[in-house]
Amino acid sequence: MNLPFGLSVFAVGAAALVILTLAAGVKIVPQGYVYTVERFGRYARSLGAGLALIVPFVERVGRRVNVMEQVIDVPSQQAFTRDNAGVTIDAVVFYQVLDAARASYEVSNLDLAATTLTMTNIRTVVGGMDLDQLLAHRDEINERLLRVMDAAASPWGVKINRIEIKDILLPPDLAGAMARQMKAEREKRASILEAEGQRAAEILRAEGRKQSAILESEGRKEAAFRDAEARERSAEAEAQATNLVSRAIAEGDIAAANFLVAEKYVDAVRALATAPNQRVVVVPIEAAALAGTLGGIGELTRAVFGEGTPPRRAGTPPNVTPPRT
Repeated sequence: MNLPFGLSVFAVGAAALVILTLAAGVKIVPQGYVYTVERFGRYARSLGAGLALIVPFVERVGRRVNVMEQVIDVPSQQAFTRDNAGVTIDAVVFYQVLDAARASYEVSNLDLAATTLTMTNIRTVVGGMDLDQLLAHRDEINERLLRVMDAAASPWGVKINRIEIKDILLPPDLAGAMARQMKAEREKRASILEAEGQRAAEILRAEGRKQSAILESEGRKEAAFRDAEARERSAEAEAQATNLVSRAIAEGDIAAANFLVAEKYVDAVRALATAPNQRVVVVPIEAAALAGTLGGIGELTRAVFGEGTPPRRAGTPPNVTPPRT
């Protein structure tokens, strides 16, 4: 059955319109994105990743929001510290959209707003710190910026994950002054360490001299003690010998007295002969007295060893037979 030409055109047009309507109502949302749906220009709902349907000609897709973590490279800017030192700071911001509707309709340009907010807070944080604190506490700066930025971006449905200070650049003259200061500090530290080393060495040397003096003093003390003990023993021995000789003399033994006198005499002659500044010794002693003394020694010797040789008379030289009477 053949349809009129006009009816055929209408049927084809109606079929195409139905196909286009169905195609307009079917939406495929890629992973990592969220689409907002607007009904007559007003936000109605959000579409997650996957296949979704909307009412054609009544609803439309409003914003396509990236919900993956994103990074913003904050432009370099100059800021002044609390001690009026000018520095140039580079930073990056990592953020993620948690609420697509609020990120779409609460702020007109999310990237520009986050960048401007970051630059403003960097100047505020840097202005409240000294230069040395700024250079030594980057983690503290990052933490303070993150806390402020996260609170400011929360109404936008955005979570600030991290803020990192990439670099802090100093003016050339200030960098040179800091280099000279660091060099002076290191030289000062080296001088202090060297002085402490010399001091420790002097203390050790003084302790060594002290210990040496103590040991030397103790050595002299011990030597003096032993010398005194030796002299005491010698004096005791001499006293005992003198006591024995005195006892022998008291008992009538003249030979003992002769022995004592001869011993002292020989010692005196030996000392005089062995003097280092003497070359010739003159002994002004009568030969007869010397011979008598030697004779007394000989008699004492015979008396001690018990020999049977008859005693000789005093004044007779040894090995000389006394004259008969």
